Amino acid sequence: MKSLMQTLTRGALAAALTACGVASAFAADLKVGLSVSLSGPNSSLGVPYAKGMQAALAYKPEINGRKVQLIVLDDGSDPTTAGRNARKLIEEDKVDVLMGTSGVPAAIAMAQVGKEAKVPMIGLTPILLDANENPWVMTVAQPTQLMIDAVVERMKRNNVKTVGYIGFTDAWGDLVYNALMKAAPEAGIKVVSNERYARADASVTGQVLKIVALRPDAVMTGGAGTPGALPFLALQERGYKGGVYGQHGLINPDFVRVVGASGQNALMPTGPVIVAEQLPDSHPTKKIATDFRAVFQKVNNAPTSDAFSAYSFDGWLVFADAASRAMKKAEPGTAEFRVALRDAIFSTKEVVGTHGVYTFKPGSLYGVDERARVIVKLDNGQWKLAP
Repeated sequence: MKSLMQTLTRGALAAALTACGVASAFAADLKVGLSVSLSGPNSSLGVPYAKGMQAALAYKPEINGRKVQLIVLDDGSDPTTAGRNARKLIEEDKVDVLMGTSGVPAAIAMAQVGKEAKVPMIGLTPILLDANENPWVMTVAQPTQLMIDAVVERMKRNNVKTVGYIGFTDAWGDLVYNALMKAAPEAGIKVVSNERYARADASVTGQVLKIVALRPDAVMTGGAGTPGALPFLALQERGYKGGVYGQHGLINPDFVRVVGASGQNALMPTGPVIVAEQLPDSHPTKKIATDFRAVFQKVNNAPTSDAFSAYSFDGWLVFADAASRAMKKAEPGTAEFRVALRDAIFSTKEVVGTHGVYTFKPGSLYGVDERARVIVKLDNGQWKLAP
């Protein structure tokens, strides 16, 4: 376990975080603990999460006149480390809320610690948990089923009758596969394979050979980040001519860089922020998405071209809205405030973010609806809205 502030020599990210006051020495009234993957196979997701959070801190550094301190830890893409990070943030840093992380297994580990310590957690990724068994966690990510339903609708429109599946061996691969299995039969589509690979694998040739031999009309992929590019690369190498579909775990520039021409014309769902400038002015998220892009550019000295940094930003907006209400009932830094904050988050109503409009209620992990999804196509390395 190591704090982000121990990585100052690694470059611009740490320098920018320091400039924003992350983990600095000021006496803050509110504390947010973020654990993300700044190293390891999930770093292509974790680094954007961290950059998005520093943009959020710059956008809203105070809540009701109270300063907010952000403490960031690197989980190294390891669920066990993510759990230890959560415990450190709670027991040593005394945070009021947890946020994270860059993979479903690690998020589950953090959520379990939050439940035990009675500290609310705002997840940044879909989480495979029963909300009734853990009333301390919610997530700003879209439900996987909501996003895969959109993919299956597009498959049906494209006359797909059979689809092969290849995804991670972990909880994320399960989430995507289970959502596909629920939606596909209702659309008259048969799922003909369930091939899996580990995030650290260097090749998926064997799995892809099995899929190609079945001659499906299309292939659905259940990966994320740069490892999510492997099926696209292998399918192109084998000369596969059918449609290839992805999901929101692939919307980041490192995936685009690695997949190259193999990802041309791939269709996948994402939050509307990724094509904010292509949205009609009437879209509810367009203004805040534009504001987010501006502050991200200012803080990071680079444009945002991923979906993950925006999840952090939305998590901060949900936290800020809830904290402003919770502070009327209890003082930050106390067990009473953590309960009040949890209750306030679960009473969130119509908070407009970059990915969607958030309304939470007890017993549900998720807070978005169809306003939180669009279909995009990868066209010469650029995401284009596919109405």
